[in-house]
Amino acid sequence: MAEVDLKDVPTGKHLPTDSPVTPTSEGKSLGRGDPHEAGFSAAAASPAAEPSAKAGEGSLGLLTPNPAKMPQASAMKRPDPQQNGGEAFVNRDGTVAEAPRMKKIQFADQKQEFNKRPSKIGRRSLSRSISQSSTDSYSSAASYTDSSDDETSPRDKQQKNSKGNGDFCIKNIKQADFGRREIEIAEQEMPALMALRKRAQGEKPLAGAKVVGCTHITAQTAVLMETLAALGAQCRWAACNIYSTQNEVAAALAEGGFSVFAWKGESEDDFWWCIDRCVNVEGWQPNMILDDGGDLTHWIYKKYPNMFKKIKGIVEESVTGVHRLYQLSKAGKLCVPAMNVNDSVTKQKFDNLYCCRESILDGLKRTTDVMFGGKQVVVCGYGEVGKGCCAALKAMGSIVYVTEIDPICALQACMDGFRLVKLNEVIRQVDIVITCTGNKNVVVREYLDRMKNGCIVCNMGHSNTEIDVASLRTPELTWERVRSQVDHVIWPDGKRIVLLAEGRLLNLSCSTVPTFVLSITATTQALALIELYNAPEGRYKQDVYLLPKKMDEYVASLHLPTFDAHLTELSDEQAKYLGLNKNGPFKPNYYRY
Repeated sequence: MAEVDLKDVPTGKHLPTDSPVTPTSEGKSLGRGDPHEAGFSAAAASPAAEPSAKAGEGSLGLLTPNPAKMPQASAMKRPDPQQNGGEAFVNRDGTVAEAPRMKKIQFADQKQEFNKRPSKIGRRSLSRSISQSSTDSYSSAASYTDSSDDETSPRDKQQKNSKGNGDFCIKNIKQADFGRREIEIAEQEMPALMALRKRAQGEKPLAGAKVVGCTHITAQTAVLMETLAALGAQCRWAACNIYSTQNEVAAALAEGGFSVFAWKGESEDDFWWCIDRCVNVEGWQPNMILDDGGDLTHWIYKKYPNMFKKIKGIVEESVTGVHRLYQLSKAGKLCVPAMNVNDSVTKQKFDNLYCCRESILDGLKRTTDVMFGGKQVVVCGYGEVGKGCCAALKAMGSIVYVTEIDPICALQACMDGFRLVKLNEVIRQVDIVITCTGNKNVVVREYLDRMKNGCIVCNMGHSNTEIDVASLRTPELTWERVRSQVDHVIWPDGKRIVLLAEGRLLNLSCSTVPTFVLSITATTQALALIELYNAPEGRYKQDVYLLPKKMDEYVASLHLPTFDAHLTELSDEQAKYLGLNKNGPFKPNYYRY
């Protein structure tokens, strides 16, 4: 039998010495290359490569055998001393046939693409530009940011919308069309809020209301703001989180005439400047506050006490903000009625639980690409947020531990199949640490020092006080930006942890949250504003109130048609037996769902 001509066939043993996966001088791979970026195509072969195969011969692995040269079945191989360790075939007749030579293949521009290592400054600039372009709009795959504006602070730019109005400060007004499309998508998943807008816009229950808001500025918030405007309110808005603003949505709101002061990636100084621009405007006195976290309420209370006294009502949706309101009330300093939306049934049981159950996985995946199966995770806090996080991680195959101070929540965790521990018992072994307590200094420097190499640390609570990030900003530790909202904090011995969103709220800083669940919360907020604004004198005193049960039930009922759900109605006899009104409320205020 004759030989097979194996000429020009590349093998794994003969990869190009300067291929994209060749280790650098430091012994590290430069990473996975994009074939399109590196010029990986047949047409891009180096001139050093041999001419293409002759007619009838295979090229690059496609072999056409020549019957005249097929080798005998009993042919043996032996080293050929003339081929520097190559091999030769020995036929039965004693003749020696040369084994195929392996050709090295080079790719065009590979040295330029892979072997040229940027300087530290250049690498940081490259990383920053890539991060901004890929995450500027965290709700979509594409980025709408004009790269030429990336380094310019919005505070230094003069922008006007198409109507000539410039009472706003955002990243880029040119993104408005993209933001409008995202708002339209959100409207489809917010049926209750859209139904409320349709039913009440003729009555204008918020006519004369001047609402100043400080929440996450997302497409869902935009639907809420436009609903408030349709019901008669004037709105001015700032962001409650420096990382959660969707720039294109802020642009759409500004184009629509809203006074919005927010952009993704604000500094701390920018954050307070934006709040002040919302509040301190000549000829405009707010009479309603919609807050998320209490920062806006705190700012007006401290900086503009006379303005604070004229506020007609406050609506607060976060545990942190509610805690601040109760502190003011206890000290006798709360001079306006406030509505605690955070502890309403529709917020606790739906937004806090179901929203976090889905968004915790989304946030971790987008930032770290982590595999959850088999990972050891500790979740600090087993309230509704903690319950949602634990349920999602357990379903993905993670080994979940829980820390808790409340024996009732702790018992719930145990009954749900989670092991209750103290943080110091598992801190050395866990792969992921998640805080969701609403407290401060839950993860302190002592715990951070003891974490294993590569441990992921993040927060699902509203405030950035749960992880002691300030203790990590010391000379002996090195911070290395990996991508937007992802940092390596490196210890002198080389150990590193992965810190997400600098300890701020993970899901809204690094990913998105389910729109339908936010429809429930936004509708609750809108109804709370309507209730406080239209309440007769004396109904609400200078204290903190829960949303009336009837309103909670109304919000829930507005969302049922989406599921084609049909409620059972009580008969007169049944209603009399239970002592209820046939139209509700169906549970007393002390009932725990």
